[in-house]
Amino acid sequence: IFSILRNLEILDGNPVVFLHGGPGGGTDAWNRQFFDPKAYRIILFDQRGCGQSKPAFSLENNTTWHLVADIEKLREHLNVDKWVVFGGSWGSTLSLSYAEKHPSRVKALVLRGIFTLRRDELLFFYQEGSSWFFPDAFDKYVEPIPEAERGDLMSAYYRRLTGPDEEVQRRCAAAWSM
Repeated sequence: IFSILRNLEILDGNPVVFLHGGPGGGTDAWNRQFFDPKAYRIILFDQRGCGQSKPAFSLENNTTWHLVADIEKLREHLNVDKWVVFGGSWGSTLSLSYAEKHPSRVKALVLRGIFTLRRDELLFFYQEGSSWFFPDAFDKYVEPIPEAERGDLMSAYYRRLTGPDEEVQRRCAAAWSM
């Protein structure tokens, strides 16, 4: 499994796996706030190419179904029979995909900030709409992309994230994930 599991401290309690947003995000201790640590075994999961997983920023063999398989391998590795699957933004889509593939392993499904990757959602989030609500953050997001390529930001980012220059990959991955 290329993904990283972090902050697994309480081994008894109702297991819950936290699936972060992104793609390209990651987990941190802040994500634990959604759960009572006295009641839940909190499993924070960095997806392939995200957070502390290795290799960093990698898109190789990094599809929804690869991630679903990683989540299932993690469940098996931790010897969890059934768990609560919690996802926000992109994590909500990943949660739904996991639950569809492994319904008998899902005790409950908690979704927040649902993002299903429809073309309209992608265009709103990555091309123009979010700029209306968060202009300062959007300026930082478009900063690595030359003005001439800003008509299709998703394609411009894809070229850079899959290009040969590791420094450009890191800079663009950081801007994409903010």
